[in-house]
Amino acid sequence: MILDFIFSFLCTFGFGILFNIPRKQLVFASIGGALGWIVYSISLVQFDSVVMAAFTGALAVGFYSEIMAKERRVPATVYVIPGMIPLVPGYGLYYAIKKIIEADYIMAMEVGTETVLVALAISSAVILTTSIGRKIKRKAEKIMN
Repeated sequence: MILDFIFSFLCTFGFGILFNIPRKQLVFASIGGALGWIVYSISLVQFDSVVMAAFTGALAVGFYSEIMAKERRVPATVYVIPGMIPLVPGYGLYYAIKKIIEADYIMAMEVGTETVLVALAISSAVILTTSIGRKIKRKAEKIMN
């Protein structure tokens, strides 16, 4: 579990550099990616579903991003975009294309469908956390005024 955290942190850190995340936010964004991967790993054991695990991992990254955006006074996308990198189903897409090239269309459909469902789960979690974050922000602004 510790190695998972370290490697997902480094993965997120590298993509954060690639995406020009501000230096002051880079470590925090990397922690978000590592947190999402740990939640994904635990959820995979609990739910035995890659799609549900990706959804819960993305929820963790989304909520972390909203909290950190408020605390650090930067847009949530600074944390969301690099934080989702460990969850992106790149291998599934690669494997589906490979199976199409090998003319194993049934396996390509299985893997491709799962990959699309994982991508939808990730995007749904981001939309959900962003919507909740905005709703809370509006309520806080009404209370302050």
